[in-house]
Amino acid sequence: MFALQLALVGLPNIELVTLFVILLTTVYGVKTLISIYLFVMLEGLYWGFGTWWIGYLYVWTILFGIVMLLRKYSHVALWTVVAGAFGLSFGTLFAPIYLVIGGPGAAVGWIVSGLGLDVMHCIGNVATTALLFIPLQKVMLKGKTGFFNKKK
Repeated sequence: MFALQLALVGLPNIELVTLFVILLTTVYGVKTLISIYLFVMLEGLYWGFGTWWIGYLYVWTILFGIVMLLRKYSHVALWTVVAGAFGLSFGTLFAPIYLVIGGPGAAVGWIVSGLGLDVMHCIGNVATTALLFIPLQKVMLKGKTGFFNKKK
């Protein structure tokens, strides 16, 4: 996830982390938390531990929790909606940090100033999830069931 994030850093709010958190959670369940927090730690080590990093400690866990609740459903349309809604709400999920730091005005200002990027994030998440969820899920399921462990 960290390598994918770096590879796409030049594209505004186009990322595959949301898709991978959804995929990993549907396939591996609770073990996904290891990947999430390894990703968050690498992000902090690479970019620095700012206020944004505090949000990363919980926003990806929120997505994980939502997917765990819906995990028994497997239709790509559901995951596309979840990914889009997560992208649209991504900036708002950071608002509690700014509420504590600067009060209600800072939190509202944060949300309003990020709406354009959140819309792009939503569109990017919908497109990547709709296009890549099924093929990547097949690969992950094969890997989980021993794709790499077959005897020759």
